[in-house]
Amino acid sequence: MKLSEELQWRGFYAENTLDDITDLDKAPRNFYWGTDPSADSLHIGHLAALMMCACFVRHGYTPYYLVGGATGQIGDPKDTVERDLKGLDEIAKNKVALAKQIVKVTHSPEGTKILDNYDWFNEIKFLPFLREIGKAFSMTQLLDRQFVQNRIGEGGSGISYAEFSYTLIQGYDFLHLFRTYNVDLQLCGADQYGNCTSGIHLIKRLENTKADAYSCPLVIDKVTGRKFGKSEGNAVWLDSTKTSVFDFYQFWLNQADDDLDRFFKMYTLVTPEELTEILKKHNENPSARYGQKELGRRITAVVHGEEAANSAAKLSEFLFAKEQDFSQLDDNDRKLLAESFPNAKPGQLVDVLVESGLASSKGEARKFISGNAVSVNGQKATEDITISSDSLVKRGKNKFAYVK
Repeated sequence: MKLSEELQWRGFYAENTLDDITDLDKAPRNFYWGTDPSADSLHIGHLAALMMCACFVRHGYTPYYLVGGATGQIGDPKDTVERDLKGLDEIAKNKVALAKQIVKVTHSPEGTKILDNYDWFNEIKFLPFLREIGKAFSMTQLLDRQFVQNRIGEGGSGISYAEFSYTLIQGYDFLHLFRTYNVDLQLCGADQYGNCTSGIHLIKRLENTKADAYSCPLVIDKVTGRKFGKSEGNAVWLDSTKTSVFDFYQFWLNQADDDLDRFFKMYTLVTPEELTEILKKHNENPSARYGQKELGRRITAVVHGEEAANSAAKLSEFLFAKEQDFSQLDDNDRKLLAESFPNAKPGQLVDVLVESGLASSKGEARKFISGNAVSVNGQKATEDITISSDSLVKRGKNKFAYVK
């Protein structure tokens, strides 16, 4: 497929400034995608945009990824309230973590530029910035932005001058990258499209040439109707210390049948032919959840690697089997098991339940046991038995502890 065809097939198609999407099939260009270091990990909302970036890279485009050490000190304005400012040490730590994730997920070429807008904003003086950049925007133009209207309208929480100025700062990023690296295309999520147009406006006004922005739709959680993201409180993180590899895999395993098509296209490298075969096999016996298992394995491999993805899939089958045979697990599987669930030392079942947090007290632990709510390696435990190492203790339907 050509780039324009693949983008549309995968669902990476929202607002853009192109005259025609097939313009992307001409000579490859330099593009940039940016994010602020407001956390020490990206999440699956970012992952969709990065998979779009990877699509451009596969078609010969040169990527420049920006982690905003300067914009991160202000914070991208939200529609509702002012963001809390991050400490400079936290921002510095977050920048390093995000840069590693970006390169890994996008499979970008060796030597790909990871940029930090603090490197140039640290040198900019306030008055020259106002003279060149501030003069290029009218207040009417800025006040018409939807997020500004939401904040200053009736019932709004108001907006600080710092957040109000954010779009000028991001617009200057595009101008700087155009001047320095000949970047004339910015990729973004749909919620960032307005800020992207600020850069296009500056390049047109100050350089008298055309630049473009291209956005992908936000990924919406159909259950809540909200986008996936940290500000929405439903983030699924790419960092395994924030969302374990097992929980990451399980998230995709729990998706509905009617979401399989869009998630396979957006979050994996599946081809049309492969997807047809996967969905055909899934629809032959939907209750076996073949599609969800394949989706989870493939997306987990993109973020955490094939070995971790295979262990997560294997561990999922192991946990919900009628009996747990630990001889089936290799060292990687056991490592993932230990990382994914509370650990406890061998001992009496009551003590294991309390140590692992599956019970808050010995009294509660005995209550769970007598109520047939506890099993060990797939077998119901009806009394306070001694638990040996390499055992799986389960409370209820999905609360587990690993006795190492």
